[in-house]
Amino acid sequence: MNGIDHGHHEKNKSQFVHQVFESIAKDYDRMNTLLSFRRHKSWRKLAMKKMRVRPNDTAVDVCCGTCDWTIALAEASRGGKVVGLDFSQNMLQVGERKVSDRNLGTQVELIHGDAMNLPLADGRFDHATIGFALRNVPDYRQVIREMARVVKPGGQVVSLELSKPTWPPFRFVYYLYFQRILPLLGKLFANRYEQYKWLPESLVDFPDYRELAQIMEEEGCFERVEVYPLTGGIAALHIGTVKS
Repeated sequence: MNGIDHGHHEKNKSQFVHQVFESIAKDYDRMNTLLSFRRHKSWRKLAMKKMRVRPNDTAVDVCCGTCDWTIALAEASRGGKVVGLDFSQNMLQVGERKVSDRNLGTQVELIHGDAMNLPLADGRFDHATIGFALRNVPDYRQVIREMARVVKPGGQVVSLELSKPTWPPFRFVYYLYFQRILPLLGKLFANRYEQYKWLPESLVDFPDYRELAQIMEEEGCFERVEVYPLTGGIAALHIGTVKS
């Protein structure tokens, strides 16, 4: 009985998440800036620095949303093929415009698809990234396994994600911001109170950065997992090197 229940809950979650992102697509970039206290761009810069993308490297950006990281990967690889995948057609449309504005259309391919079941061949990419989306998928272990599957041995699976601060006073202020203030900002700026109320709820059940590192290690696909807490732990970067 429990299994049925669980499956039903997962289906509801993915439908709800899908509807959230379809409806906030056009406000998403502006809201991300608010959500992360304007830090998300510098976090992504740090992620790129640690990843050391080389010319002609290939990458897949899973749950690519409006394609900011997809574009950064394409620019860093200077000609390497980059695939962006997302389940929200509206987000991809916003991304498509950004990609063509930067004349990266020949280098970047955008795919409408499911992170839980990537329509991509094994061992195809040097890097697989997921930015601020692992907490939104129905089963993050499955997504990590799928990302590892499509990466070459010695390649990288990289997650940049909101996390929970570890220092108790900061954790308290952070939760206050997330649970009380953020939904009001969502209402003010994007008329999307319900959706932004859901964002902090998605974090409550999500593992903190130490637990996530441990989960990645348990999956057995990586020879090592590096973890970097960012801005007092409100975000974290995880880099798993796929076993050769």
